Amino acid sequence: MRRSAGLLLHRRGPGGERQVLLGHMGGPYYARRDAGAWTVPKGEYEPSEPAWRAARREFEEELGLPPPGGEAVPLGEVRQAGGKVVTVWALEGDLDPATVVPGTFRMEWPPRSGRTEEFPELDRVAWFPPDRAREVIVKAQAAFLDRLAEHSH
Repeated sequence: MRRSAGLLLHRRGPGGERQVLLGHMGGPYYARRDAGAWTVPKGEYEPSEPAWRAARREFEEELGLPPPGGEAVPLGEVRQAGGKVVTVWALEGDLDPATVVPGTFRMEWPPRSGRTEEFPELDRVAWFPPDRAREVIVKAQAAFLDRLAEHSH
């Protein structure tokens, strides 16, 4: 079973409303998609690595920035449509999306062309209010937004 771990960064916006940081998945399959193409910054890890350590490592690999300090709130796990189990922690913090330097991955593109191209893991990141985040996030990950809201009240 494939496992991923990540950090859901959240902050209070200028009007006091809660916002969450999501990344738009890079690569050609998501280039023209919005709904279901945004994700918590996360990545896969081996069973021998603690999920919390993987979440922090993947945050830095995907965004090119160290995760903020502070108290992490466990939001549990969800199983995505493809079967991957994702474990996430919420962390309060702020960052400027313009400072993100995304990690990259390589894949054959176009398919069966024999050519390999490099793509950003996340081609952009942005802050969203929870209702808008719910419209664009990978469907199974919406549960993390609900759990964050429950914890914040």
